[in-house]
Amino acid sequence: MLECDALVVGGGPAGSACARALRQAGWDVAVMDRARFPRDKVCAGWLTTHVLQALELDPDEYRREGLTLQEITGFQTRVFGQPAVDTRYPGVVSYAIRRCEFDHFLLRRAGVRVLEGASLTSLRREDGAWTANDLVRAPVVIGAGGHFCPVARHLRGEDTPVPVVAKEAEFVPDAPSSVEPGVPELLFCRDLEGYAWCVRKGEYINVGIGRRENHRFAAHVDEFVELLERTGRAPGASRARWKGHAYLASGVGARRLVDDGLVLIGDAAGLAYPESGEGIRPAVESGLLAARTLATAGRRPSAADLRPYEVRLRALYPASRPARGPFAGAAATIGRALLRSRLFTRHVVIDRWFLRN
Repeated sequence: MLECDALVVGGGPAGSACARALRQAGWDVAVMDRARFPRDKVCAGWLTTHVLQALELDPDEYRREGLTLQEITGFQTRVFGQPAVDTRYPGVVSYAIRRCEFDHFLLRRAGVRVLEGASLTSLRREDGAWTANDLVRAPVVIGAGGHFCPVARHLRGEDTPVPVVAKEAEFVPDAPSSVEPGVPELLFCRDLEGYAWCVRKGEYINVGIGRRENHRFAAHVDEFVELLERTGRAPGASRARWKGHAYLASGVGARRLVDDGLVLIGDAAGLAYPESGEGIRPAVESGLLAARTLATAGRRPSAADLRPYEVRLRALYPASRPARGPFAGAAATIGRALLRSRLFTRHVVIDRWFLRN
């Protein structure tokens, strides 16, 4: 039986950030993940400067590892079928990374024991500690396994909110892409219930589309793939391996986040931003907040000891109505008109929704 102070279930950015912070606080930590790293993780994968600061990560440190770090200095935004709005900044406002590299880097950097290729199949509490898979015993378990995290299911049962559905691919295009390096493209669906993206990452391109409901989702994907091929944005997109996933983007809501010796972080807590669906910053911030709370509460915390984490997280990520876009309550025609405005696009869509400035 492996014994440790804390078991983190999920080795993504939330789990790695939390594990590293706890190790630095003197805890004995193990991370369990069903995948083997580097894992095949597809994601638009852009990091704001806030994320790098929270992780205390110098871009040069990351580059020295030979990893992809594409500087972003602008965005092109449009509604499908409308002219583009070109927004540029005087310096770097974000970075694009490959999640297969980034997640592996953070997990190695955490400096803790990692149990790879290990799915959590059982979790029980006895004598003030949790036992996972009859193999690991720890007084604290941290659920960081994404939308389908088994720790989250154990804590709150099955999810009832409607998740965002997405499909994306990352590959080396068959021919040079028309997407400008450092200037991702955001293409909003005409009903404004979702958007697609094209992000260059060195020789790779990441393309995808996410929507707040799955009605005719396949048709939206097909339309997007046809556009990628026809316009030269991503030659070979129709032959690429597309992967689907789901996540909650409605704030914390009423879901339970803590119990005796148990905490949910990242997508397991439903923290993706409702306007953009971006989840890396909430994952990292919640992981670090959980670590600070645990370090204060001690190695055998009760639910009451962990309540400050839940209260703080609800303040940072208040609930919003699920399955509705950022223009809920306004006609789609008004929303499409606003997205033709350079001022609205820059100061609201990009600065507030995507860069979170």
